[in-house]
Amino acid sequence: MAISKLIDDRPDEAIFQIDRRLFSDPDVFEAELRYIFEATWNFIGLESQISKPNDFVTTNIGRHPILLMRGTDGKIGAFLNTCRHRGTIVCPFKQGRQKFHVCRYHGWAYDSNGRNVSITEEASGQYPRSFSNENHDLIPVARLGSYRGFIFASLSPDVPPIDDFLGDARTFLDLIVDQSDTGEVEFVPGASTYTFDGNWKLQFENGLDYYHFSTTHSSYVDILKKRNVSAGPEAGFTSEPEDEQEGQGSFSFDYGHAVNWSIKRTQLYGRPLGVDPARLEAVRQRVGNARAKWMLRQRNLTIFPNLQVIDILSAQVRTWRPVAPDKTEMVSHCLAPVGESTAARTLRIRNYEDFFNASGLASSDDNVMYEFCQTGYEATTAGPTQGYLRGAAGVSRGNSVHTRELGINPREWSFGAPSFGGEANFYPGYREWRRLMERAAQEAKV
Repeated sequence: MAISKLIDDRPDEAIFQIDRRLFSDPDVFEAELRYIFEATWNFIGLESQISKPNDFVTTNIGRHPILLMRGTDGKIGAFLNTCRHRGTIVCPFKQGRQKFHVCRYHGWAYDSNGRNVSITEEASGQYPRSFSNENHDLIPVARLGSYRGFIFASLSPDVPPIDDFLGDARTFLDLIVDQSDTGEVEFVPGASTYTFDGNWKLQFENGLDYYHFSTTHSSYVDILKKRNVSAGPEAGFTSEPEDEQEGQGSFSFDYGHAVNWSIKRTQLYGRPLGVDPARLEAVRQRVGNARAKWMLRQRNLTIFPNLQVIDILSAQVRTWRPVAPDKTEMVSHCLAPVGESTAARTLRIRNYEDFFNASGLASSDDNVMYEFCQTGYEATTAGPTQGYLRGAAGVSRGNSVHTRELGINPREWSFGAPSFGGEANFYPGYREWRRLMERAAQEAKV
């Protein structure tokens, strides 16, 4: 099918529509794996996960299993986690520390720099000369990059430098990392891994969707109201000036990235950074008043195509892996500044468990909605949904008071009432989707 017809994007006419087949068609899904996930930068881990020589973690880029390691020499490398002999997974573990990885099938061995160091019974193997002339090392990814400890990799060499790819979205990673006095972040030990029976783009949308919160998570909203009454007005403080306009906004960037944020003059007793006023003041002195203020605002950052970093009452990193048109694997980590106090870490974990964890009060709500949507998308004769026009009439370009505070220049921005919940922040991801998928269309013509 024509890629250009699946997304109807006419900014001058405020029209943005998506064909339902984007969420269910097997051919679209296959092309997405090849031309999106396996052709651009993907987040694959944190440097702090492999802080010592020989540390490793395993993950995936699209269909490709990946082995991320810090070598004996301290250098970070990412390789296809497949033995050069018969293709067996070399490392079947999630993480650990090993100087050597030995294939369980025939015993070929590789060191933590990806070099082949042993071929079982090579001397008696009667190999031809051509075999000896071949490189037997693990195959490295085409591109590997890092920003502030966030590691990205690409299976294609045809990608921009990582700093260019992230662009001004880097500012919102800075707002996470700079909460740490050491300039490092880490995952709290443990992770939640689960699947939902829906397309991966439902998760991509949801992380930028404030509109659904009060309805999908209505029971959680009721619980918050009761907690606020119990806590009382003296329980915390706010960093927002009295003349600051409350509201909800978004910034859109190149390469599909976007961020949602909100300004509320509400109590901050529930935020880990607000546990110790002295530490908050030290952070303010280090980063400035404007950055410290933005650290205390709710921010949902999406780095296309597979990463969301959410900083509200706790910080979460979500990554997803497309498994089928109607199945997605999710991995959720609690993200924290290295070196925070015991009280802040305890509160962070409790808040993460409360809201984000797979068994928390919100994630399960979202997963049910994804599956309801996936079922509803089977009604192809209903035509495009009307779920992409909220806020389309208020999309702005150029500077605003908020962009000037942060020193950024987003492609587009929106701002509205606290209940705004705009949907135009989905546009950059789908525009990048179309740009990458046009390669599929071009190859089909050859």
